[in-house]
Amino acid sequence: MSDAEQTDEGLSTVRLSFVDGMLVTPDSEGHPRPTLTILTGPSFGELYTISGSEVTVGRSAQSDLRLDDASISRRHARIFAAGDGFLLEDLNSANGTWLNGEPVKDPVAVEDGDKITLGPLTILRFGYSDACDEAFQRRIYEAALRDGLTRAFNKRYVRDRLGVELAYARRHGSELSLVIFDIDHFKKINDTHGHLAGDTILTNLVKALQPKIREEDIFGRYGGEEFVVVCRGTTIGEAEVLAERLRRSTEETVFEFQGTRIPVTISVGAATYPEVDAKQPEALVAAADSALYAAKRAGRNRIAVFDGGRK
Repeated sequence: MSDAEQTDEGLSTVRLSFVDGMLVTPDSEGHPRPTLTILTGPSFGELYTISGSEVTVGRSAQSDLRLDDASISRRHARIFAAGDGFLLEDLNSANGTWLNGEPVKDPVAVEDGDKITLGPLTILRFGYSDACDEAFQRRIYEAALRDGLTRAFNKRYVRDRLGVELAYARRHGSELSLVIFDIDHFKKINDTHGHLAGDTILTNLVKALQPKIREEDIFGRYGGEEFVVVCRGTTIGEAEVLAERLRRSTEETVFEFQGTRIPVTISVGAATYPEVDAKQPEALVAAADSALYAAKRAGRNRIAVFDGGRK
């Protein structure tokens, strides 16, 4: 049955759908739209809707679909409308473009379900999706990336992104900062007020601190009461400013559970590449974690910065 059909009374009936509790409707024409789904890499599962006549794919921030993969060229490939369909073109990329396993030398037609390989690592699927399909795919993607309680990014996503960002910083000689914090005496809060109170504090803490963090930074729950912020292009001094902003904001936020006010503070550690000559993400995490524990040893509700072995 079509999205809109004539009833016996001559009225137009528009079909509506619910996906995970969200109402979705067809587009104005009732037609599926062309999409690209990322099948491999840190953003696997992400759905990109092609809304214009073409889309460029590459590592550059100027690309319509940006992919953080060192093996992808800044402007790697493009997909553009031609007649009733779309063509795929390689833009003289360093590591090549393939369509269903065949190298792309000249513009070639892409069909629903085709696999596009960019370089050795990244695979996209071209397809057509209606509004219901898109909404469902985006909910699945969000569920794979977000912590179920706080809706901050989850640990797996943070670790993947940290690896990508560190590779970018090393390749371009830029700074990358990692800020780690956790809630002081969180076990005592759970023991005194119950785990539901602890969950409420975790959720409200994320709501309070999210506006203090840049949109381009990656804010995630790293485990239990521990959170991290991955900050591209951020110096050690700027990381220290952010750490203090988060600490002060937490101290000034009123946390309540069932009418009882619960004081909450955090301890914060920060580390920055290249001050930390991290060849792997784990080295930057270890440095920031070392600073965090220095803040705890100094009395909690304070910040510490890892600086060339001095914390």
